[in-house]
Amino acid sequence: MFEATARMQIRDGELEAFKHQAAEIIRIASEEDTKTLRYDWFISDDGTECEVRETYVDADAVLEHSEHVWEARSKLFRDFADGHHMTFYSEPSPALAEALDAMGASVEVTRFSFFQGLEADSSIPEEVPA
Repeated sequence: MFEATARMQIRDGELEAFKHQAAEIIRIASEEDTKTLRYDWFISDDGTECEVRETYVDADAVLEHSEHVWEARSKLFRDFADGHHMTFYSEPSPALAEALDAMGASVEVTRFSFFQGLEADSSIPEEVPA
């Protein structure tokens, strides 16, 4: 699986329009994506920030998803949101890395490598990837 989080700021006075456009993006993903496992949107209590929790079967599935929602997502950032930040919780595939490079400064990306989780036989690794 490939997990990601998207974060953005909702522009002042645009919360209701933002919600409408987000619902359109979710509808498209629901109808067209074939490898998206989770796509949950959360809005802060004060209505100024949004976080999207995403899980895909693999990193290349992000590309399929992006292709489907491209137009609707572009409208969201053109009209209602700012500060697109993506966090990836494993290494992107070469194709996804290339797509991110092509996007340039339009999206800020942070990458994390898996360290450790809840496992029955967990131990402290001697080497931690940096």
